[in-house]
Amino acid sequence: MPFVSRLFLCRHSPLLPQAAGLCLALVSAPPASAADKGRQSFLDQYCIECHDADTKKGNLDLTALKFDLKNPKAFAEWVKVHDRVRDGEMPPKKKKTQPAPSEVTAFLKDLEQPMIAADQERTAKEGRTTWRRMNRLEYENTLRDLLSAPWLQIKDKLPEDGEASRFNKIGDALDVSHVQMARYLGAADYALREVMASQLSRPESKTKRYYTRSDSSLVRKMKFSEFNRSPERATFPVLGTQAQPDVRAGTAPPTVGAKDPKAREQEAIGTVASSYEPIELKFTVFKAPMSGHYKLRFSGYSLWVGPGPAKSWWRPNLDMVSKGRRPEPVTIYSELPPRQLRLLGSFDVGVEPTVQEIDTYLLKGELIRYDAVRLFRSRPPAFHNPLATHEGQPGLAMQWMEVQGPILESWPLPGHRVLFDDLPVFRKDKNAKVEVISKNPADAERLLRRFMQRAYREPFADEDVQRFLHVIEAARKAGSDFADSMIAGYTAVLCSPKFVCLEEKPGRLDNAAVATRLSCFLWNSGPDDELRAADLSKPEVLRAQTERLLADARARRFVDAFLDYWLDLRKANATSPDATLYPDYYLDDLLVESATQETQLFFAELLKNNLPARHLVASDFAMLNERLAAHYGLPAVDGVKLQRVSLPKDSPRGGLMTQASVLKVTANGTTTSPVQRGAWIMERLLGKPPPPPPASVPAIEPDTRGAHTIREQLAAHRKLETCAACHAKIDPAGFALENFDVMGGWRDNYRALGEGGTPPPGYGKNGQPFTFHPAQPVDASGTLPDGRDFKDIRELKKLLLADEDQIARNLLRQLVTYATGAPVQFGDRPAIEQMLAATKAEGHGVKSLIHQIVQSTLFQSK
Repeated sequence: MPFVSRLFLCRHSPLLPQAAGLCLALVSAPPASAADKGRQSFLDQYCIECHDADTKKGNLDLTALKFDLKNPKAFAEWVKVHDRVRDGEMPPKKKKTQPAPSEVTAFLKDLEQPMIAADQERTAKEGRTTWRRMNRLEYENTLRDLLSAPWLQIKDKLPEDGEASRFNKIGDALDVSHVQMARYLGAADYALREVMASQLSRPESKTKRYYTRSDSSLVRKMKFSEFNRSPERATFPVLGTQAQPDVRAGTAPPTVGAKDPKAREQEAIGTVASSYEPIELKFTVFKAPMSGHYKLRFSGYSLWVGPGPAKSWWRPNLDMVSKGRRPEPVTIYSELPPRQLRLLGSFDVGVEPTVQEIDTYLLKGELIRYDAVRLFRSRPPAFHNPLATHEGQPGLAMQWMEVQGPILESWPLPGHRVLFDDLPVFRKDKNAKVEVISKNPADAERLLRRFMQRAYREPFADEDVQRFLHVIEAARKAGSDFADSMIAGYTAVLCSPKFVCLEEKPGRLDNAAVATRLSCFLWNSGPDDELRAADLSKPEVLRAQTERLLADARARRFVDAFLDYWLDLRKANATSPDATLYPDYYLDDLLVESATQETQLFFAELLKNNLPARHLVASDFAMLNERLAAHYGLPAVDGVKLQRVSLPKDSPRGGLMTQASVLKVTANGTTTSPVQRGAWIMERLLGKPPPPPPASVPAIEPDTRGAHTIREQLAAHRKLETCAACHAKIDPAGFALENFDVMGGWRDNYRALGEGGTPPPGYGKNGQPFTFHPAQPVDASGTLPDGRDFKDIRELKKLLLADEDQIARNLLRQLVTYATGAPVQFGDRPAIEQMLAATKAEGHGVKSLIHQIVQSTLFQSK
């Protein structure tokens, strides 16, 4: 609205006193600059008509929005105005009067320059980031590295972290309450006591073999007997490839090996099912005697079990056991009773006895479970083994597990030495705990200073030492022995602000703060000694240290944590495929585990080989194993290990959008939603998040009867004026993914339940017959907001890759947010564009983007 028009309205307003005040303010205001006049002229000509006090489209009144860049709310509104004009969304294309390109450029310049200046002025005074504590993953990893105890499980002892800008690294979302601090105290105390010496002499590190035929849980509890007449849900003893003749006796037969030690190596426990009640395959004769490093070796082989009688041919005939026809994948879990499972690894066993090894860490008391993951998985009632044929069905025979460990570098453990150096230990009697002997009164302060030098990332004052020394002395006076008193002091250190919080001051970060930021970025932990000692003010040194951290095995922490939040990969198990609509996926842990690992290894491959960011949308390779290749309908891949595989030229796979993990977290287990998936593409891949839906508009209920497709339901939904504009931007990309079901499998038709079709032949992994039927065909076509059409996911990928810079720009923004603990602000945009320009010639390599971030002022300043 022009100045004269506003003055006229003031004079003729019924609210004369208020109007007079406004007039006075306008008259007394400083004269408008050329930029102010140009900006206002553009708004008056192209925007005010729809965004005044009366019309107020999009709930935006530009006549009331002051250009007050010190007001955060006003600033955020002007950012929206800038971006919508920049992206060509405003003025709307349907409006007859359109600004010339030169007018748009001038308007954006008049907005950008003062906004960038204001943002950078604020940053110079306050910094980009806000004070924050370590999140619970960083805290766990820091304690693991500090105490040289990689097995420590700390994260789940702490409350869930808050999130902002999609990550758990933003100070505004990481609160500190009394509950939080109480959990920190408990977690720190637990970690410290875990590394203390529990006995005087070095624990015996031995190698012992545990035979399945000697484990009562495998023989007696799951045997095929008069009480369990379903051999497909039972274990059975075998000798080589022959079931033992008394397998169906009511009692467990004695092992052959008891009489003939040479024959013991041929004994095994067989099964045609994977682990699920009543079958839970685990070695209960072994429990980890202490937390630490172990090597586990397993010997097993595949079996083939003949068919049952004609009318129940899918039942295994245990009189017809022979050599397997193919290898079988096996997954190993640790279990801390009751049923707290951790995935340790997977391998394949062949048709001949095969020995495989897993190098891992175990917690005290954990036992080992194995699972023949490809096989039938059910509990009563089950109707059919989906892998059974008229010739028989596959099975697994496990012979033994061999445990080497605990494997100790030294005794006491390195973590104990971190706490007590080389002070001697003693025990009053065999039932008493191990105590630390200190005869020198100066030991407490010496050890405390030594610990603080390792724990703290920056120099500390003598008064800090005295504060914690008082805690130790108070514990001694209260009757605690030397070790417990030191633990009290150490716990206080590990819960103090200097340890828990990342303290940064406005301006350029010092060497210690850059080291901490870099290690939290790439290791999710504190810096090691080499990083602390490096002169990170030198760009070449900083680059070399970045390369070193990325080459270290701990960089996998960055890959997993970044993807957990950027892509919501941590939610891969939040939903399960519906047992009725998707019985072919139901209970398929191997598929879910493989899908998650595929995405992690895919990003790690991009990082390792510095591949261009465009691979996030479309790549000519995927990280696959046998299960995923079959799921995707691709040429066969051997084995359970994921490997890089070239994709056929016409494959719809490649990139993140068509990976099973992503397609699973963007579905609900029953149906897929183009809205959810389209919003995911806009936000996670393109960096253009849609606004949240109006609270008054109900969500679309899925139609599992198949009467209406989701496209038809959305067409009706878009008739609502409040929904049409946003859905026109969100839905198209989501439609392209409609060829992929809730687990990422390809489909040409939707699935439906009830009348209206014939179920396909087949049985789910749970043995239940298919009851769903094909419904209406999938239409994966769409039109992007800019008018470009596509007919399927292949064409959509090509359209998205027309702007590779935007793919890289979004990844860069996500990485900057994760690395610095602050979202990209308006004033940061020039720095982002400089980084993009520096990597454009090579296609924006993922590792190059990380180097650009680390070398930037954004990273090296608060």
